[in-house]
Amino acid sequence: MNLALLPQETPNVNKSVDLDSLYQMLLDGGPLMIPIAVCSVIALAFVVERMTNLRSSSIGSKRFASDLTTVLSKDGPATAIRLCESSKTPLSRILHASISRRSEPFLEMEKVVEDTGTREVQRLSAGLRPLVVVAMIAPLLGLLGTVWGMIGAFTNIALQDGLGKPEMLAGGISQALITTAAGLAVAIPTQAAYYYFRSRIDRFARLAEDTHQVLLATNSAKASA
Repeated sequence: MNLALLPQETPNVNKSVDLDSLYQMLLDGGPLMIPIAVCSVIALAFVVERMTNLRSSSIGSKRFASDLTTVLSKDGPATAIRLCESSKTPLSRILHASISRRSEPFLEMEKVVEDTGTREVQRLSAGLRPLVVVAMIAPLLGLLGTVWGMIGAFTNIALQDGLGKPEMLAGGISQALITTAAGLAVAIPTQAAYYYFRSRIDRFARLAEDTHQVLLATNSAKASA
């Protein structure tokens, strides 16, 4: 029997090697990897915070809007106002202004509702600004690290008489590009998270506007009945 043909067991070291290689790559990126890492931590913290505070239960849901419309139609404005006051969400505050100002002139009521809606949307959007900052700064830090690293690579070649030794230049450039890759790795998911949260805020604004119009129609129907 030819023992060379038998399958040989190889130690399962790929995972350890990959982790070691990743750690070494991060170290090779240089000092600018530190602010890039800080940017990643900040981005992650605000993504978790926005995911928590932009849930339907936190800002107002379609179910609440439907329940409020039903209460207004069946039980009247006083009960609907109490429902808004008990909810304490951005949607309930906007709709509270819509119902509580129903007896005022239409233009004045619309102005109050619009101002309330703008204020609530701005408050929700304020939490997205750190994501925008990180998405802008992280790739710039990566580019700065690359330029810095390439300057160092060419300087080493000049000082060590490395002309005609492309492996020295290739090694320096590969290390310098690590910061660009790290900056993009932080910026891309951060930018994606920003647009995702932005779309949720836009959907909330449309829900508030649509519900306001339904409440106006319900008030008009009750007044004419």
